[in-house]
Amino acid sequence: MNPRYFRITVVALLAVLLMAVFLSPLAKSQMQAAPSYIPIGVSSTGNTSTVWFHEPYSRQALACQTVTTAAGLSNIQCVTTKLP
Repeated sequence: MNPRYFRITVVALLAVLLMAVFLSPLAKSQMQAAPSYIPIGVSSTGNTSTVWFHEPYSRQALACQTVTTAAGLSNIQCVTTKLP
């Protein structure tokens, strides 16, 4: 094998590998954007149920209330607030 041909091949191969390293996307971990609510309480009276959740990182509280109607369907209403 011709030494000059061998050197050109090695340089071309290194150039291709170097381009592949710089042009390939970097691996990045994904942030979890969804809040992770922790249940803190439940209560029910008659046909109404309420549940409370807390998300410690953003200091938010979430309360959801369900009311069963005569048709058997439940209406769900939720409210959130930022804790002091």
